[in-house]
Amino acid sequence: MKAGGTEEDQGGARRRLPKLKIPAKIWKNRKQQNNNKDNEVDCVEEVQQEVQQEKEEQLEDISRRLIIREEELFSQDSPSEEEEDQLQKDFEDLRLQICMAIHNTFTPSSSTEHLEVLRSAVASIQQQEVQDRRWVDCSQDQVPRWRPQKCLSTHNILLQNMVESRLTKVAEDDSSGGDKLSSAVKRQVCRMGKCVKEDLLSVVRTIKDCYPPQMDILNVYAGLYHRSFSARLTELAASGLETEDCSYLLFWVNHYYPHEILKHEELDGQIKTACLGSLLLKGDLNRLEEQYLVHKEDKVKLWLNTALKKEEESWLNGRTPELIDCYYFSPLAVDVIQVTDSSLTEFNCAIKDQSKTKRLTVHLENFLCSYKKCVEEFVKGNHSNVRPVIKAQLVCEQQLRDYITGQTERLSEEQRCRCLGILSALRDCGYSCFTLPLKVHLKVCLSQLWTSTWVDGTLPVVDSLLDSLNQQLADLIDLKPDCRQSLLYVLHQDVVLQYVKRMLQSRMKSKEQQMAGAQRMIEDSQKIDSFFTEEGCNEDSWLGVMLCRLAEIIRLQDPASVHLELISLVQSFPDLSDIHILALLSLKTGLSAANVRSIRKSVEENRLLVASTNHSPPFFSKVKVKWINKKINQMGLKT
Repeated sequence: MKAGGTEEDQGGARRRLPKLKIPAKIWKNRKQQNNNKDNEVDCVEEVQQEVQQEKEEQLEDISRRLIIREEELFSQDSPSEEEEDQLQKDFEDLRLQICMAIHNTFTPSSSTEHLEVLRSAVASIQQQEVQDRRWVDCSQDQVPRWRPQKCLSTHNILLQNMVESRLTKVAEDDSSGGDKLSSAVKRQVCRMGKCVKEDLLSVVRTIKDCYPPQMDILNVYAGLYHRSFSARLTELAASGLETEDCSYLLFWVNHYYPHEILKHEELDGQIKTACLGSLLLKGDLNRLEEQYLVHKEDKVKLWLNTALKKEEESWLNGRTPELIDCYYFSPLAVDVIQVTDSSLTEFNCAIKDQSKTKRLTVHLENFLCSYKKCVEEFVKGNHSNVRPVIKAQLVCEQQLRDYITGQTERLSEEQRCRCLGILSALRDCGYSCFTLPLKVHLKVCLSQLWTSTWVDGTLPVVDSLLDSLNQQLADLIDLKPDCRQSLLYVLHQDVVLQYVKRMLQSRMKSKEQQMAGAQRMIEDSQKIDSFFTEEGCNEDSWLGVMLCRLAEIIRLQDPASVHLELISLVQSFPDLSDIHILALLSLKTGLSAANVRSIRKSVEENRLLVASTNHSPPFFSKVKVKWINKKINQMGLKT
């Protein structure tokens, strides 16, 4: 095309373009700077580029000149028909150039030059919109036949067609990415989503600057891409998807599009996401989510049941668990956590309504119930591998407990408590394998407490007990250290529990016997504490403190002092009930029935008035004193 000449359009028709002058100074400067033939060739190319740029940058100026010509022509009484025809053709040519600039918005070779052309085209649109309004109030016979131009409306329709065309093209073009995905549906969705993301980022990075703020071009594009992407996904959703494709489509609709695209760091806060809504209508979304959930429920249930069945078969076949780092280990908990966590992570991305997560987590709870039942049944059987198996299961219990404790968002508080309760029962069942034989031994050894030989120090009851425990605990060397420490903590409580039970059942008749027994209690408490501390229990020092405070109550003879000590003890141990207090006071033979009633009443009043925030773990609630009714009758304390 030559400057000031004509150009053929696609239909072969000739159209006139505004005359474009080639700046003579460009030729003059280039001729002076380049003398040889090669340089002249380069000079010609540079001149052509500059001329083309000058031409393209004239869109805004062309629009302005055409408006001036329009005003001049229609200010005449009798406008020339020939001039009017020529002006209409020039306007049509301008519209075509504007459309070409808009159509090339996402041209891969977009450059600063192209963006300047786009900016100039947008400015021309604004000029023409103003001129359209200029003729609104004029009578029809006075308005140019090409008015209104409706350039903005044409621009918006062109954008819509362009967006639909781009998504259709990438959806059908297998060479445009997503080739590693396993199905045609996944590849389509991925390519379209990638196109939406890249185009919106192009708009916010460069294209937006070509438009005035009031046009809000980013949200115009966001709305067009949203509607077009939504229409394509709705078609796919209605086509009857395989479960894997359904899952992938939900991932895009509920997670990647709203969170990774619309809330991309360069787009977040600029796109009016509330106006866009979901990519799928509620009915389509619910149908796909239900299809996904039913499939995922079945999968999770199958995986968990298969893992437990495989583990149980291993126990029943007499296999010994694997030793890792010198302690017994089972992969069951790791497998269960992996299955559960991956399923919940996928669920969080695929399902919009997070309250539906319980449809998956209920299978974890059901698994734990079945797991506990299997362990309990196995413990009852006469299996040679029971101890190593239980050692491995105690490790599993700890791993599952740590996982469930951390699931504050995925599990409701009620469900989390139920799961932890099931695990506690499982753990207690496992502990009983090791502690039950020791409990029988405990009762036998501690039955010698508060005998005269123990009170005078000639019978080392606790020393003998701890020597025996030391020998039996050697069998726990292949139990994971954390689990071993937890088991020792339970055993420590059992020792003190049996000690306190024996104390409450004793018969201390004299003041001297009470004071000497209190001294033995303090010594025994120190020995028990030292033993379990050396074994690695550092969190249960309160047991020793509690024994010493009970010893202090036994030692004291003054009713007022006993009264104050009991009030202090109740504040630290709220589960120390009135029945326990009565049992303790019944050991104090020097107290009258009136003293006992007064102390009990005062302690209960202070229990209500003072709420300590430094409570120790429950202990006295495990101490049963059914025999106390007989003592109440003997002391005449019944009211």
